[in-house]
Amino acid sequence: MNKLICFAIALSAAPCILTGQDATIRVSKESCIPAIAIPDFRGTGDAQKFMAAFNETLAADVRGSGRFKIVAKSFLPTFVPQQPSDFQQPTPPPAEPPPTRRRNQPPQPVLPTTGGGRWMQDWSSPPAQANHLAFGYTAPQNGVLVLQGWLYDLSKDTPANAQLIGKRYLATVDEAGARKIAHEFAADIITLFGGQSLYGTHIYFTSERTGHKEIWMMDPDGKNQRQITRFNNISTYPTVSPDGSKIAFTSWVKGQPAIFIFSVDPVRDLRYYNQAASVNQAGSFTPDGKQIVYASSAGTGRCCRIFAANLDGTGFRPISSSSAIEVEPKVNPKTGTDIVFSSGRSGPQQVYRMSMDGADLERLTPGIGEASNASWHPDGQRIAFAWTQGYATGAFNIFTMNVATKEYVQLTHGDGKNENPSWAPDGVHIVFAKTRGGSRQIYSMLADGTQLQQLTTAGQNENPVWGK
Repeated sequence: MNKLICFAIALSAAPCILTGQDATIRVSKESCIPAIAIPDFRGTGDAQKFMAAFNETLAADVRGSGRFKIVAKSFLPTFVPQQPSDFQQPTPPPAEPPPTRRRNQPPQPVLPTTGGGRWMQDWSSPPAQANHLAFGYTAPQNGVLVLQGWLYDLSKDTPANAQLIGKRYLATVDEAGARKIAHEFAADIITLFGGQSLYGTHIYFTSERTGHKEIWMMDPDGKNQRQITRFNNISTYPTVSPDGSKIAFTSWVKGQPAIFIFSVDPVRDLRYYNQAASVNQAGSFTPDGKQIVYASSAGTGRCCRIFAANLDGTGFRPISSSSAIEVEPKVNPKTGTDIVFSSGRSGPQQVYRMSMDGADLERLTPGIGEASNASWHPDGQRIAFAWTQGYATGAFNIFTMNVATKEYVQLTHGDGKNENPSWAPDGVHIVFAKTRGGSRQIYSMLADGTQLQQLTTAGQNENPVWGK
């Protein structure tokens, strides 16, 4: 198993490289997270009016990656450099007679600082104590919003040696453009430290804000929420293809629940054939994107058992054969050889695993309370799921589990009903639905349960899934 590897740098906390199975659980440990200073960027001319959106987005993306500690702005120096030429190396203090010191005690070096932010040690010394500094500026040029962004390693001795990123970013001169270049700059910072940016990924969910349950999508930070289906009926349970180009969902628009598959860009019905059944409910795509697994009442007269079919609905075949209700099938995204699903075959619903041909069946959850909504981690070794763990009926919380060992970790603790978790492509974030005080909304968090963020506020929202 890969481990969490920390590279120590003398007198400063060093960046962590997070790899393997421990990353999502241990990513938030303060002792191994570099401190980054992100002062507010400024813009010239018309760019300045969009800098609030830019600064909010940049800081939120970097903080949300779980790989950095953001230094509080109250600790930052007053002068903020906008380009490398703004740094001014201070003159060392004049030599003074050496103070009396104990025998064999080495002299203490004096680091030159200006105290105001014009030299790198101003940012690495107290009170900021940053390991890295992100700085730059924006300006409109020929109708294009331009960001000049830099990232410095403050342990280095000169600006030339400190530069890790020095790049130009382009966008439209509006708030959307300001957020775009902030996302891109943050993505480069996160990637440099071994992370995976969520910029460009999307969260699909069900919303009732129009008066009907429809499929919607939004950016990872909750921005750009937009409607996908317009059936004026019930459409829910979205799932996303591995490449992010298609979504499958269940809709009642034709009377009985049936599966639909749409392309995302452009939005277009790809015409899925539903086998004759009172219920056909979307589950998940296979890793190659060529098939879909789903729950159906076909051939049983009851709901439901697990089936697989081609993307046009042909070639359907049953996988499970239990007489119990079995739903929510999710194919292992790494191997494509096994499925987790919810089943009532042992009593109250529990999470089970089986191979794609229905063999090697095992129950993953211990049978206490109700467990459902399993979602695979991208590594194919862990799942997130909702579980009452013996609490009152329906009082679900979010858990993660190592499928091989069946060891689990609880991420949410009451504070409403928490369910339908879905892993982000980076394997570090989870999106889920929380019902509190009669309001159902979508939230995200790190996979250790920290950095909880509410993403929706309008109407009732549920059943989120995170895709590319």
